[in-house]
Amino acid sequence: MLQLTLYKKIGLLFVCFLLMTACKTSGDQKFKDRKVSFNSDWSFHLNDSIIDKDTIGASTKWSTLNVPHDWNIEGKFDEKSPAGYGGGALNGGLGWYKKTFKVAVEDSTKVTSITFDGVYKDSEVWINGHYLGKRPNGYIGFQYELSPYLNYGDKNNEIIVKVDNSKQPNSRWYSGSGIFRNVWIETTDKLHVAQWGTYVTTPKVTAEKALVNIETTIQNQNTASKKATVTTTIFKEDTKVTSVTQNITIGANANQIIKQNAEVETPVLWSVEKPELYTVVTEIAVDDQIVDQYKTNLGIRDFKFDLNKGFILNGKQVKIKGVCLHHDLGPLGAAINTRAIERQLEIMKEMGVNGIRTSHNPPAPELLDLCDKMGFIVMDEAFDMWKQTKTKYDYGNDWDKWHKKDLIDQLLRDRNHPSIFVWSIGNEIPEQWNEKGVEIAKELAAITRQYDKTRPLTAAMNPPVNMNIDDVTLQFEKNNVQINPLAASGVLDLIGYNYAHQTYEHHQKNFPNTPFIATETTSGLQTRGYYDAVSDTIKKWPVSWDKKFEGGNAGNTVSAYDQVQTPWGSTHEATWKVIKKHDFLSGMYIWTGFDYIGEPTPYEWPSISSYFGIVDLAGFPKDVYYMYQSEWTDKTVLHIFPHWNWKAGQTVDVWAYYNKADEVELFLNGKSVGIRSKKGDDLHVMWKIPFQPGTLKAISRKNGKTVVETEIKTAGNPSNLKLTADRSTIKADGNDLSFVTVDILDAKGTLAPNANNEINLSLKGNGKIVGVCSGDPVSHEPYKGTKHTALAGKCLVIVQSDTKTGRLELTAKANGLKPATIVITAE
Repeated sequence: MLQLTLYKKIGLLFVCFLLMTACKTSGDQKFKDRKVSFNSDWSFHLNDSIIDKDTIGASTKWSTLNVPHDWNIEGKFDEKSPAGYGGGALNGGLGWYKKTFKVAVEDSTKVTSITFDGVYKDSEVWINGHYLGKRPNGYIGFQYELSPYLNYGDKNNEIIVKVDNSKQPNSRWYSGSGIFRNVWIETTDKLHVAQWGTYVTTPKVTAEKALVNIETTIQNQNTASKKATVTTTIFKEDTKVTSVTQNITIGANANQIIKQNAEVETPVLWSVEKPELYTVVTEIAVDDQIVDQYKTNLGIRDFKFDLNKGFILNGKQVKIKGVCLHHDLGPLGAAINTRAIERQLEIMKEMGVNGIRTSHNPPAPELLDLCDKMGFIVMDEAFDMWKQTKTKYDYGNDWDKWHKKDLIDQLLRDRNHPSIFVWSIGNEIPEQWNEKGVEIAKELAAITRQYDKTRPLTAAMNPPVNMNIDDVTLQFEKNNVQINPLAASGVLDLIGYNYAHQTYEHHQKNFPNTPFIATETTSGLQTRGYYDAVSDTIKKWPVSWDKKFEGGNAGNTVSAYDQVQTPWGSTHEATWKVIKKHDFLSGMYIWTGFDYIGEPTPYEWPSISSYFGIVDLAGFPKDVYYMYQSEWTDKTVLHIFPHWNWKAGQTVDVWAYYNKADEVELFLNGKSVGIRSKKGDDLHVMWKIPFQPGTLKAISRKNGKTVVETEIKTAGNPSNLKLTADRSTIKADGNDLSFVTVDILDAKGTLAPNANNEINLSLKGNGKIVGVCSGDPVSHEPYKGTKHTALAGKCLVIVQSDTKTGRLELTAKANGLKPATIVITAE
């Protein structure tokens, strides 16, 4: 009996061995990952006194934390901050990170490297006292090899990172400070695929077949030449699609680029509606033993920008309905978190967005991964300035030494992402107005096309034509339009317009051979939940390009009707009407999808975050979100606003955004106040109604039949709190997040739109509150805390898991209100 059991065990082990052997080249997750997270258990010190200067020593006090980390967001808002209100009035400084770790003896024959996805800014790195290098640009990833300096076995290694963001201002928006993106340790055989070493393209795509070209850079760090077999396999999920193999001989301490071609029969195409992905697995084998495996995502798609039809994806005309996004994640600051980025993209998708512009720098790799998976048309932007600075200490000071290296690294890192369709080499570059700019652009274009010829190149110009905004029609009639040298140079594949929507219809006249893209549009301004008494007048704040805004409403608020714009911009409706009208206008990227920290136009201090977003800093949509949803999605939309709590007899402008209907009828307390229909190119309808408390109800109809009904009610006194989690179950991985909305309701459950109670928060269980926010651009309450004041009846709480499973019990309390509790499960 014991013998039989033993034989069974031996047999089972043999079967397992066969299965493992069969999986060796399958590309599944059983092959050991080349890189592992290096985010946990760092020590951190912020130099916060003159005594520290820029050194550390035996007496330095350290705290323990995980990266990604942004120390700015943990600070207090400071009117005298050298970053200014444009930088969010949060201080930079000089910080130090260190970490001790061990490396197994068996890795002593391998290559060990450390990769930083982004450190803001002027980072310097040491390993065991050996200086590895410096990187000024905070937004681009970089790698250092550690192998020559490592201790193996039981002896510790110490890595030290110095981050200097003390010279301010160096950014026009909130930058954050620190190791604010992921860190990785990568271990490879001495014969391996180089960092960012694959380049996968699809030069020919039809419904029947796709040609896939694979260029792979093989690196041999051995002191002898090597013979190896390179096998590249394409998978669709877990199914092998095709495979190619090539034998190579590579010299000692040499790099070699190999080219392979494969064909995919009846390819499943990547699109914004169905972003289908393949996986390309490159394996290097020596003597039939796999020594390295490298994975690359592949999206098979065919696209072009057409002079007359705009953007064509897989043979279908697609209007780019995009938004610009800054890199900060609201109350989380600049420290990236994959779930937080995913939530932003989900909110944008619900609005109908299909495009993202990475304003104005290389994004976190995780954003591009998510855009690949979720289906966005990405404009990947490299620089906000070239040699000429925009702020005293910005990247312009590092341009001569670093721009070529930084651009090449961005291209190598990002060029395999199917979501990227456009490279932008700059945003509102001052040199665009002179021949020096043309010279720089030619250099950047040559670099870009050397590393990727599959995507068009643009620059976000403000604007490409020199125009008087208030008299643009007259100028065109007199043929008095001046084209800036960069736009006229022929360097760009797409002419990128920042604003100047009045000139879009003249594009084909001025640029008859170059397609159009609206790289940045709108700059409309709103405060969520605040409404001016008269909504049908357009306001420009500030009143001109060169004058500060000195008027406006109490509390630094901006009307949430789509009626306020910057002088260089437009309302949301005005720009979309033009883009919508013409096929040759390939699309737009709105400034901005989300509010962001810093740049609080039209105000200065005490405002510290922007008013540009279609969604506020907390992730709560403003009303104009539903205009886009009614235009950009197949959802049935009927959205009426504002709220219904006003003074008796006050005349209130009621707007409705709707679709799939001929008309909307509005009722106040059961009595009709009129039927409205959109005329011409209207995007909303409006009623002027004397306020009476009660219920405002709207019914949309198509051919006389009801499409949808919606209503808003007058709220009574604030009475209760309500908690709603975007996800009630999260991963117990120490990183996952649940975004919990706190609503202030009256006794009948109606949102109290004017409530601004202070909410006190507590959490039981293995987790923590990592962010609080109301979306109020004037709030100076810390984003890291356990209390926050609501705006327009709402507040956001962000809960993060620990590495232990269990219940997380969040409770919200406020004076005079019934508390609320919600349970989140970490699994």
